[in-house]
Amino acid sequence: MNRRSFFASAATAAALPRLSAQKPLASIARLRTAICAYSYRKELQAKSMTYEDLVRLAVELDVDGLDLTVYWFPSTSDEFLLPLRRLAFRNAVEIYSISVRTDMCRPTPELQAAEVATVKRWADVAAKLGAGHIRVFGGNVPKGATEEQAAGWVTEILKHSAEYSGSKGVILGLENHGGITARAERIIEIVKAVDSPWVGINLDTGNFRTDAYRQIELCLPYAVNAQFKTEMEDGGKRVPQDWERVMRLFATAGYKGYFALEYEAAEPAPTAVPRLTRQLNALARKYSHGAV
Repeated sequence: MNRRSFFASAATAAALPRLSAQKPLASIARLRTAICAYSYRKELQAKSMTYEDLVRLAVELDVDGLDLTVYWFPSTSDEFLLPLRRLAFRNAVEIYSISVRTDMCRPTPELQAAEVATVKRWADVAAKLGAGHIRVFGGNVPKGATEEQAAGWVTEILKHSAEYSGSKGVILGLENHGGITARAERIIEIVKAVDSPWVGINLDTGNFRTDAYRQIELCLPYAVNAQFKTEMEDGGKRVPQDWERVMRLFATAGYKGYFALEYEAAEPAPTAVPRLTRQLNALARKYSHGAV
């Protein structure tokens, strides 16, 4: 390098942000917003809305991505998946996640193998859509089994499933969805036992039934996706969720990822979701990049 090139390089380096003088990268939150297709379950089931409509809605509501609940997919063929991926790309909307039904509390090798096969099929679908994440369920403890036994079955199924999903570049997010994953401590134990970079927690902020804010905080180091609810359970009844408080927890933990609005309240989604996504967008902007 000659003298002129050296000084030019030094000047360029001096102009770049000095991350070492700022917060550590792990503590900087990077927050993105999304719509979960389940919010429009009535419309999708009635076929008054399509998955293509969700892409257009994401543009209209200025959210970054979509978490596509697959229950109403008309097909998993390339004829459906690839045009949907193209439409999303051309509209700068990321189909970053799909959400599927699974039950991993399976006691026999045959049932466990069938569950792994199911996850593998959905990993192929996710890869075709360009989605890097699949939301999965742990399931309920079968009658006659202990929770410890069931947790072991879930762990083994996730290990084998993650070997394949990881080969496709797809992360599995185990949701706190009641049953075996009703408590933060248990779901964390399972994820740690799986010990795979391709498995984490799909953190649903409305699913814990007791001490919800504490349990959300416990799960945050393992969260790979978040589904935001407008309500949570407190004392056996549904109460409004404090989004500001929840968002602050995520930001303080340095969460980097999506918040998918999964709307389940009484007001019709076509009127509620646009209002709620505006609130979610504002909070994501407020708390991104370490602004806690």
